[in-house]
Amino acid sequence: MTVILTPGAATLAQLHDIYTSEKPATLHPASHAGIEAAAALVAKAAAGDAAVYGINTGFGKLASVKIAPKDVTTLQRNLILSHCCGVGDALDTATTRLMMVLKLLSLGRGASGVVMSTVQMIEAMLAKGVTPVVPSQGSVGASGDLAPLAHMAAAMIGEGEATYKGQRMPAGEALKKAGIAPIVLGAKEGLALINGTQFSTACALVGLWGAFQNAATSVLTCALSTDAIMGSTAPLQDAIHTLRGHAGQVAVARAQRALMEGSEIRESHRDGDTRVQDPYCIRCQPQVTGAAIDLLHAAARTLEIEANAVTDNPLVLVEEGLIVSGGNFHAEPVGFAADQIAVAVSEIGAIAQRRVALMVDPTLSFDLPPFLTPDPGLNSGLMIAEVTTAALMSENKHLANPCTTDSTPTSANQEDHVSMAAHAARRLLRMNANLNVILGVEAMCGAQGIEFRAPLQTSATLKTAIEVLRTDVPTMGEDRYMAPSLEAAATLVSSGALTRSVTLPAFVTGLPE
Repeated sequence: MTVILTPGAATLAQLHDIYTSEKPATLHPASHAGIEAAAALVAKAAAGDAAVYGINTGFGKLASVKIAPKDVTTLQRNLILSHCCGVGDALDTATTRLMMVLKLLSLGRGASGVVMSTVQMIEAMLAKGVTPVVPSQGSVGASGDLAPLAHMAAAMIGEGEATYKGQRMPAGEALKKAGIAPIVLGAKEGLALINGTQFSTACALVGLWGAFQNAATSVLTCALSTDAIMGSTAPLQDAIHTLRGHAGQVAVARAQRALMEGSEIRESHRDGDTRVQDPYCIRCQPQVTGAAIDLLHAAARTLEIEANAVTDNPLVLVEEGLIVSGGNFHAEPVGFAADQIAVAVSEIGAIAQRRVALMVDPTLSFDLPPFLTPDPGLNSGLMIAEVTTAALMSENKHLANPCTTDSTPTSANQEDHVSMAAHAARRLLRMNANLNVILGVEAMCGAQGIEFRAPLQTSATLKTAIEVLRTDVPTMGEDRYMAPSLEAAATLVSSGALTRSVTLPAFVTGLPE
């Protein structure tokens, strides 16, 4: 089913639906008149004698070079081909399609000057499954995501590569198989396609959604860990968190309290428990992960605005009758949002890793066997699984260093401050994958610890989550080849299978209510 998008009013829920289902998308017909009006203004400028940047001039440092009217089409084609300098692994299909949808939204605002057939070309490629091959490296996130978007535009004119029905092939061949004719770019159209933040924004959105999935999972895994160590639920009392007032903190405490409701393990030591306080990794989960969730919501607001923004250059101001150069292509807002997401992901993993360490340490784990194995010594149990989480936690701490502070001048100093938003956004994929493993191991440890508390039972809700885990990750008895279990647990986290087994509030999951 095709998603119809209104430029300037698309929601993250719509974009998430397109990303996860790979549905095609089109612009609402109400946007067409504005697109055509801007294209008419560009056509008028292209036919005139005055030099207008991006229409009848060179680009960047070459903006002072006037281009003859007969060469305008060649100018746009050369622009695309010369900017196809991406390197590295290709962006995955779902993220590439999301990037194309974001470009549609930007063009649909009627300030870019492309003709309707160019917009319809993107819509047709989405509908028929022709996806450009877009290398993931090469953008500094300033004069737009030039190299990645150039590879997208190249496929539209039949150059470069694309995938079609799961096969990678020359883009011209893919278009032919899908029954789509390549386009010829008119005045400003190449520049409109490659100027913009759509690559960085698409990668940042995917990172955001993965981070929300991990944050929600960490609320569940912390509940498992708390019951495993026979931790106290007193720090989850609502009054504590409402006195501080942060929405994420309040939501996490309430969610964890609901997950543990009815646990026999908790009730067994509610009275007469001599332990005054649990370690911070248990006691301060609402404060830490709640703050991370607040940060994710802040980043989400920025990225929703950016997803609806016009970020190419120059901009066609139809009402004013002007074509004006500006700087909307600078991806600093996206870079800041991605840096925020990275910090949140790192901290969610840091506190979760300490809970893993707590459960496997016989000096701290409150009567659980060393490394959660029934026969320690002969068996090492989850000893090295914890070491793996420590390695991934450390890696994420390094990756969380800000990217937006690392500017460097490019293009003969014409582009002398850049955002590095593409770096900031791309590294989120790796960070979320690392966190998937950390939380998967925490789920394994928490479930194993709870099983050692038998005959006492955990809550009905957490039992359900453990049953889901045990479909793919068996209880640890004797030592076994561990890598498949870690991979399976991480997949249960990344796929959302664990969180779908329980009920969590929308504010925690980041999904619309």
